Amino acid sequence: MKIYNTLSRRKEEFVPIEPGKVRMYVCGPTVYNLIHIGNARPMIVFDTFRRYLEYKGYEVNYVSNFTDVDDKIIKAAIQEGVDASVISERYIAECKKDMEAMNVKPATTHPKATEEIRGMLDMIRTLIEKGHAYVAEDGTVYYRTRSFKEYGKLSHKNLDDLQGGNRSLLVSGEDQKEDPLDFVLWKPKKEGEPYWTSPWCDGRPGWHIECSVMSKRYLGDEIDIHAGGEDLIFPHHENEIAQSEACNGKIFARYWMHNAFLNIDNRKMSKSLGNFFTVRDISEKYDLQVLRFFMLSAHYRSPLNFSADLMQAAKNGLERITTAAKNLAYRQENGAAGEMTVEEQALVEQSRDFVTKFEAAMDDDANTADALSAIFELVKFANANVSEGTTAAFAAALYDTLKMLADVMGIILEQEEELLDADIEALIAERQAARKEKNFARADEIRNTLLEKGIVLEDTREGVKWKRA
Repeated sequence: MKIYNTLSRRKEEFVPIEPGKVRMYVCGPTVYNLIHIGNARPMIVFDTFRRYLEYKGYEVNYVSNFTDVDDKIIKAAIQEGVDASVISERYIAECKKDMEAMNVKPATTHPKATEEIRGMLDMIRTLIEKGHAYVAEDGTVYYRTRSFKEYGKLSHKNLDDLQGGNRSLLVSGEDQKEDPLDFVLWKPKKEGEPYWTSPWCDGRPGWHIECSVMSKRYLGDEIDIHAGGEDLIFPHHENEIAQSEACNGKIFARYWMHNAFLNIDNRKMSKSLGNFFTVRDISEKYDLQVLRFFMLSAHYRSPLNFSADLMQAAKNGLERITTAAKNLAYRQENGAAGEMTVEEQALVEQSRDFVTKFEAAMDDDANTADALSAIFELVKFANANVSEGTTAAFAAALYDTLKMLADVMGIILEQEEELLDADIEALIAERQAARKEKNFARADEIRNTLLEKGIVLEDTREGVKWKRA
């Protein structure tokens, strides 16, 4: 298996630190609102890679954090007049709902920044003792960037080039810094903000220290794979390396994987452009299995453009696979009894070529686009060779192969179709029309149908309201 390592800018043979085991850390979202489809791409991509590692027989310790203390969370809390934890816990719960709907497996551990403060204080103290950090007059603790001689090795940026004042490194209190490139590890509290007591001041951690500490606690000083979106390469992941390696004296991560950006109709996603979509927005129009399929239709390092046409193509592609699975399941139940014929046994042997193609694609830097192509070839093969006269055993063998590959991709072959919001509204409108026509039997039938699907209707003076049970 080969992985493109951002650190070396080339594909490298994957060799884990400990044979048979993989320690993997993926940066998670800041939970101040519903996750957007840009957040969804790394969730889906690296969940799929994790599934493939497990398919290959590895025991994977997969850690993905929630940043639950941040300026945006605090701002939202102030606007609502609630504690910051109310905001973060609300959106952690909503994020988990979206992840489940996208069939993203829960991480081995989902640590939260606010629960790891002790570890952050310990790491900051060690960095100060080793001369890699210093305390300013107001209690702010800064990382002494030039003390880490390899700073820039991930992003391939030169410290002298950064000296001009890269805005992504600058923060308030520039006059306290020894060097403009130094970054914050701990900052003093502000009025109305959550804070913790530290040896330097009452305050809260800088963003970068969180992941270094959580990775160390749950995976150890050295990890196999660190992953996230390419926007995190600099300065976040660069700063993680500087903190972790200066503190622990060991290589932080052997392999760095980064997914490319997601664009909307060939433009960067932005609220100001009116092309900003949450995962929940998409769920009103499509089953989120379609979103997952769409995300895997391109290589994770390639920019991906989101559009209605491409989502429809993804929906059609997914239906080709699920329809083939349904046909195989039907033939498995209704096919001829007995053992496979000699011809069928030969076809099963031939079908293993598609598994080989699938594995070759995934072994080549998790090329999910080519892996899906191998699944489509298997679907075409199954459609051409399974008919009324085939044995149930033959249909079962092909179904099992298809399901095995689909499971790696996180594609659910058998699922009850959930009504989309638009479908629900259409049925409610039909029910209202039936009631006006005094066709109460049809109106009751629609209400019962919706109830069976977990949709509860409430007739009010303002009209019909509904909710999912």
